[in-house]
Amino acid sequence: MWSLLRRNSAFRKLFTAQVISYGGDWFAAVAAIGLLLDATGSDFLASAFWVAQTLPTFVMGPIAGPVADRFDRRKVLILASSAQAAAALLFLLAGHGMPWIVFVAQGGVTALGSFFGPAAQAGIPNIVEEEDLATATSMMGATWGAMLAIGAGLGALFTVAFGRDAAFLANAASFVVAALLIVTIRESLQADGPQKVRTERMHPLRDTREVLAHARRHPAIMALIGSHIGFGFGAGVVGMLAVLATVKFGGSDGAIGLLLAGRGIGVVLGPLLIIRLVRRGIHGVLLASGFAAIGYGAMYLGVAFAPYLFLAVLGVTIAHMGGGAQWALTTYGLQVLTPDELRGRIFAVDASLVTLAMSLSLLFAGAISGLVGVSTTIAIIGGGSLLWGVVFLFLTRALRAEAEAEANAVHPTPAETPLT
Repeated sequence: MWSLLRRNSAFRKLFTAQVISYGGDWFAAVAAIGLLLDATGSDFLASAFWVAQTLPTFVMGPIAGPVADRFDRRKVLILASSAQAAAALLFLLAGHGMPWIVFVAQGGVTALGSFFGPAAQAGIPNIVEEEDLATATSMMGATWGAMLAIGAGLGALFTVAFGRDAAFLANAASFVVAALLIVTIRESLQADGPQKVRTERMHPLRDTREVLAHARRHPAIMALIGSHIGFGFGAGVVGMLAVLATVKFGGSDGAIGLLLAGRGIGVVLGPLLIIRLVRRGIHGVLLASGFAAIGYGAMYLGVAFAPYLFLAVLGVTIAHMGGGAQWALTTYGLQVLTPDELRGRIFAVDASLVTLAMSLSLLFAGAISGLVGVSTTIAIIGGGSLLWGVVFLFLTRALRAEAEAEANAVHPTPAETPLT
């Protein structure tokens, strides 16, 4: 991991930009959720905040994917980060009698971020060596969790010390710094350099149909996207973490920050640990993804009935080790299986479907928590995730066997994926 950062300046800059940007995001998230709960006391609105953090990606996906494949990905990243800085300043209005503006600000940041994700993910295979791709993918996946853990924890302290407006300003500044870092990247994020960029007019619906047709012709790609969607339907528990901290454990911004930090630590550790256990080959990725979903669901069943805050934080941490592993593994699989000219659209379609599933799960959680309580809501969604993991393993058994046979035919004794 450290070797890759030392050797590859382009990846180091992209990685650092994402670290800084995500850190600012979680500064804002802790402050925004605390503001909503103080202003409204509504479980539903607290859950709806996470919808604003996910649903715009579904809406923008048909445009973001073609943009990542047709235009200079480096310029897309710079423009997206710069525009996010402007959108993030809208959070400042929320603390001055307009709490609803939280949804506008977060929706704008997320919509613009939907252009950043596919361009960055599609570009990584073009700036790292093939043998470094698994490491780079796991690091980028862990970045989100690391900044959730660090950003949520520090964000809670920062908000308590300096106020919510200061946290919102720090978020806007993080996007500016990220854009400046990406400006210094000189390598192309396209496979054949800048000359590959296509200039013909975009047709978002046609482009989306093209990439879906490609996915249907490749069952492993469909299975990986399906694994991601299944994970998305289990994301409703995330919207309940702030409610759990407030209702069950009598907490405030600090307790919310601890649960979010536990989530982030798990997302960091999951990709870094599980990828060591997976041999080269999609069969290993599919197998590990199924077991990761089972672990995620089982742990959230425990969180639902945890009597103490520290046990809930521990359960959330272990659950998201599974969630983080599943995310990194499926991302790596899609990078390996998809040609460069389709990769941006594949990731955009994947992100769109996953965030739609997340949004539906979050809305479901917010709607029923008022009827059955936060603990029961978490248990229902956790049980569903566990069941999905079992079903996924059953549905992909033939595909895994076929992929393993093909891998063994090429590499009779496959080596473990290198991480250093």
